[in-house]
Amino acid sequence: MNSSLGSGQRTRTLARVMGPYLVIVTVTALVRAGDMERLVADFDASSAFTWVTGAVVLLVGLVVTALHQEWNGPAEIVVSVLGWLTVLKGVMLLAVPLSSLTVATSLLGSGGWWRVGMVITALVGAYLCWVGWVGERKNAASGALTRSER
Repeated sequence: MNSSLGSGQRTRTLARVMGPYLVIVTVTALVRAGDMERLVADFDASSAFTWVTGAVVLLVGLVVTALHQEWNGPAEIVVSVLGWLTVLKGVMLLAVPLSSLTVATSLLGSGGWWRVGMVITALVGAYLCWVGWVGERKNAASGALTRSER
């Protein structure tokens, strides 16, 4: 089997998971914007919860980075970068949870900038949804091969 075909399929598969996740989480956070500061404070109140969350986030990031080290096109780059950012977030939650939570609290306090970040994240998620779910059907319908399939 052609390894580039496999990597293109891996990108689409991960995009199918990461895209909806990013859209759902960010849109929900925007809808519940008034609750976010309290949620961060509650998260900060339990060091065990912070540790377990950091461990799970790190595991997810390591799985993505282990399965996907592709840097050939926009979708591949987005998936790989998100994998590495997830690893970084997990390490930060494990190693320096207070600093991580301080950053989260200050971002929430920045007002509009937090919302702008959430909208950008949702747009990245929408792009990944398109790559994973729509882009594949569009390419199959036209009979065209994507760059990673050539």
